[in-house]
Amino acid sequence: MKTKSRIASIVKANSLDFSITGLQTFDLSVLNLATDLEFQLPTNVRLGHLVEKIVSELIKSSTNYKVLYENIQIIEDTKTIGEIDFIIEDENTKQLIHMELAYKFYLFDPSISHKPINNWIGPNRNDSLKEKLEKLKTKQFPLLYANCTRSTFDTIAIDEVSQALCLLVSLFIPYQYKGSFSPIYQKAIKGYYLNMETFVSLDNSAKNYYIPSKKEWGMDPSENENWTDFNGIEKHITTCINEKQAPLIWQKHKDSYLEFFIVWW
Repeated sequence: MKTKSRIASIVKANSLDFSITGLQTFDLSVLNLATDLEFQLPTNVRLGHLVEKIVSELIKSSTNYKVLYENIQIIEDTKTIGEIDFIIEDENTKQLIHMELAYKFYLFDPSISHKPINNWIGPNRNDSLKEKLEKLKTKQFPLLYANCTRSTFDTIAIDEVSQALCLLVSLFIPYQYKGSFSPIYQKAIKGYYLNMETFVSLDNSAKNYYIPSKKEWGMDPSENENWTDFNGIEKHITTCINEKQAPLIWQKHKDSYLEFFIVWW
């Protein structure tokens, strides 16, 4: 995995704002950063922790924000009741911000509801945007005001800390879907999803593919150098589908690149 490409993918990632989340937004574009940043990335962590590490290093590398605390477990009666992702400080205003971070891939299933907010689900249908926002509003953000949190951050005036969400998303819509989306959703749409049968029908010898590992999700397919034909990925996809895991596929066709999920449902 190319470190610079992985970092760049997070810097450029689209975030959902207040108009959709109902929560104050922390957008990474507010960070004053040097161009061409590079720093060491951990290799043995899951995607979510990798992104947390990158965002942490971005804030530390900026000239206008600093990290005061990160990944602080909140413990009550020897039991961990939650975790505070970040407490950061705006160097100019000295405002402290409790920032929660999430890096998500959601697929739009128009059959769920007539309200778009309800229709964004995880690739394997086991999580959703609506559930994530509900958890943030009812659990993760209120955690700041718990008594055990106050005692953990006893040098901070908790009631003066603002709160913001950095929700980085890559969105995928049904293949050949004709519906329209608000601009905030639209700019975050990275590709589409389809079933195996449709994928097979669209394949031809001019197309090459790559199945990115989970830690590569969200990176730019055009920077990938390893490609294979359909035969090189068919077995892997079949295994995923049988295990009810929707793989992400990158496709190269001449000079164009696509990314899409193949779903089992």
